Amino acid sequence: MEREQQPGRRTLLGAAALGAGAMALSGAGTATAAGTQTAPGAATAAGASGRGHELPVPTVIGHRGASGYRPEHTFGSYQLALDMGADIIEQDLVPTKDGHLVCRHENDITATTDVSAHPEFADRKTTKTVDGTKLTGWFTEDFTLAELKTLRAKERIPGNRQRNTLYDGRWEVPTFEEVLQWADREGRRRGRRVWLYVETKHPTYFRKLGLGLEEPLAKLLRRYGRHKKDAALFLQSFEPSSIQRLRKMVDTPGVVLLSTVDSRPWDFVEANDPRTVGDLVKPEGLKWIASYAQGIGPDLSVIIPRTADGKLGTPTSVVKDAHAAGLILHPYTMRNENTFLPADFRRGTDPNAYGDAFGAFKAYFATGIDGIFSDNADTALLAAADFRK
Repeated sequence: MEREQQPGRRTLLGAAALGAGAMALSGAGTATAAGTQTAPGAATAAGASGRGHELPVPTVIGHRGASGYRPEHTFGSYQLALDMGADIIEQDLVPTKDGHLVCRHENDITATTDVSAHPEFADRKTTKTVDGTKLTGWFTEDFTLAELKTLRAKERIPGNRQRNTLYDGRWEVPTFEEVLQWADREGRRRGRRVWLYVETKHPTYFRKLGLGLEEPLAKLLRRYGRHKKDAALFLQSFEPSSIQRLRKMVDTPGVVLLSTVDSRPWDFVEANDPRTVGDLVKPEGLKWIASYAQGIGPDLSVIIPRTADGKLGTPTSVVKDAHAAGLILHPYTMRNENTFLPADFRRGTDPNAYGDAFGAFKAYFATGIDGIFSDNADTALLAAADFRK
C-alpha cells in the first residue's frame, strides 16, 4: 500500500537538478515532493544543486490555459488561468509551413479555428495520417504564419462547453514567441515569474517533414532566458526521444508524458521499441526516464485505474516508485464536467453539468502526486489548498 500524502502538508517543488526531479529549497527545512522531511539546505536527490523553485505542491497547471471557460490555447484562456492563480500555464506547440511554432493542441485545426469558413483555404483541406491515425481537415504545416494569423480560434468541444462558444472568433492563434513575451510582461507586472509548461506535439511526424520542433524551440528558450535548469518552465512530450533531444540543447527541466498503460509512445513504434507505458512506469523504466528527465506526466488512469463500471479503483504504486526514482509526477487531466469524471463522482444525468470534482481531486491528491493538469484552475486551486497548508 503506497504512502498517502496527508492533508495539512505544504511543500515547495524544486526542479533544478537534472535527472533528480524534486529537491529541497535552501534555508529552512522543507518537505520534498516525495514527502520526506529534510534538514535545512539539504538536497533530496543525487545531483541536486541546492537551488529550488517557488512552486507549491500540489502544483496546479492550467491545461491549455483555462480551457474550461475559454477556447483553448488563446490569450483569453492563458490570461484567465493566470488571473485565477494557476501555478503554471500550458502550451502545446506545432509548426507552420514556414517554421514558426504556434500554440495549438493539434496540427489539425479544423475544430479549433474558423478555417472551414475561409473559402480561400478550401483547397487546403486534405487527409493525412498522423501517428497512425487518419485525419481529414486543415493542418498547420500547410499554412504560413501570416495565413494562420487570418484565422480565429473557437471552442474545440462546443457540445460539452456551449458557453465557451460565446468567445468564438475573439482571439487569433498565438505564436510561442508571443506567449514568451506575454509571460515576461506579466511577470514584471506581478513581480514574480510566470511559469510555462511546453509540449512538443508529434515530434517524429514533424521531423520527417523537415519541420523539427526541438531546434526552433531551443532557440526561443535561449533567446528569452528559459534555457537553464532553474528556468520557470517545464518541457514535455509524449515522445521520450524529444525530451532526450532537448536535453542536449538546453538545461530546462523535462517531463515525459505517458498515456494509458497499454499504449506505446509513437517514437517507440517508429523505432520498433516494444516497451509500453506499463513498462516505463515500472521501477526499471522510471530509472531510465530519470537518466534524462525530471518528471513524468501520466494519464490519471496510471495513478488510479478505473474499474469496469468507470469508478476509481485501487491506486497503483507509480507515485511511490516515481518518487523513489527522483521524479516528480504531474498527471493529466481533471475537468469538472460529469462526462470526464470517474463514475462515482458524477452527479445527476446531464453529462455536461458539473459533478463532484472536489471529491475526485481529493482522491488524486491523496496519492501524493506533485501536481495536476486541470481545465478548471480555480476548482483545482481550492482542492489543492487542503493539501498545501
